[in-house]
Amino acid sequence: MESPPISPTMVSSASAKDVTSEPNGNAKEWHNRGWMWGGPISLHRVLCMQGGDDDGSYAKNSDATASAITLSKPLLLNAIQSMKLFLTSKHDDSLRIADLGCATGYNTLATVNMVVEGLRKRYAEELGFEPEFEAFFSDLPSNDFNYLFRTLSGVVSADCTRERSRHRYFAAGVPGSFYHRLFPRAKLHVAVSLSALHWLSQIPEEVVNKSSPAWNKGRAWIDGAKDEVVEAYARRSQEDLDDFLRCRKEEIAEGGILFVLMGGRPSSQQPRDQLGDPDSRDKHPFTTSMDQAWQDLLDEGLIDEETRDGFNIPAYMRSTEEVERAMAKCGGFEIQRMEYRRIREHSEEKQEECARDPASYGRSKANLVRATLGPIVEAHLGQPLACELFDRFQRRVTADLGLLAKTCFYGVIVVCAIRK
Repeated sequence: MESPPISPTMVSSASAKDVTSEPNGNAKEWHNRGWMWGGPISLHRVLCMQGGDDDGSYAKNSDATASAITLSKPLLLNAIQSMKLFLTSKHDDSLRIADLGCATGYNTLATVNMVVEGLRKRYAEELGFEPEFEAFFSDLPSNDFNYLFRTLSGVVSADCTRERSRHRYFAAGVPGSFYHRLFPRAKLHVAVSLSALHWLSQIPEEVVNKSSPAWNKGRAWIDGAKDEVVEAYARRSQEDLDDFLRCRKEEIAEGGILFVLMGGRPSSQQPRDQLGDPDSRDKHPFTTSMDQAWQDLLDEGLIDEETRDGFNIPAYMRSTEEVERAMAKCGGFEIQRMEYRRIREHSEEKQEECARDPASYGRSKANLVRATLGPIVEAHLGQPLACELFDRFQRRVTADLGLLAKTCFYGVIVVCAIRK
């Protein structure tokens, strides 16, 4: 069932004040109040990128996503140039574009603008008129839609004259999970999902069950975990992708485009090897330093083992084969292009800069973790202990000078498909 729209701080029946002013008690008390996974919290009510525009926000820490989008931009532009033209006159209905898992910040706005301008130019050149556009920004109800639309207003005003900005496109927010239906049947002409589909709808129950062979004890994620853990994640991922494609098959009009950019891995890489190489595993924010930070809280007596083992990051990097298999199972789509690519975490210049200032690198890495995991960590631990966790993470990264000589790569899969 879809949850009603809620603000980013609403994670239980308690007020936002209760969330942010929880005293520095241990996580056991927090757990007893029912704030942990399995209590009244549902993952889709708290999973979101960190809102706002401070140093720990997603808006300030989405460079890797921006790099991946830039790399895939030619594929999307090619798809727009070759897609079906749905309208024949300016009196026809509008063209509808949706960004699924939009988060906040400039990336979603730049992508939608690119799609709108590409289609506007095509219609003007080939048919002699400019259609109206509707743009839907969709994400979970916990997303910071307020910040997104404040940013939208600034981007449109800066990029266009006042008269044109009113008519560039009509924007709307659509709160809800993209693993469910979000739009009426055959109403979308272009649907994009950028760096979102590797996030799962929920944590597999087996991985937090002590009596299960898939109990993920002592780890925050699955890279390098035992086979039972990885298999539980893979099953959840398959079900989620099936649901996503089934819903888009209903919503996208025949001839429309589905364009997806997600974290991924090549088919030659086994599921337990989510990241592909030792250096990426050491530097990735979900792995070594994260597990060490959780262990630090445990060793200092700030949390117990149950609290540590109850937290798992809901992400899975699918292979190109898994994606292709799901598309074939769903039917209704023709894959135009599918590619696996690797994105460097930083440019060589940025990496050299980090090597000269390890403390600054530690801060930037901790801010990245806050931006992507902050809301779900706070829901699990409460705000004070979440701050302690990110502080330990920053210390670990800063102290490990060996990390500065390593290069982290993020694997991504880009899929462009036409609705048949």
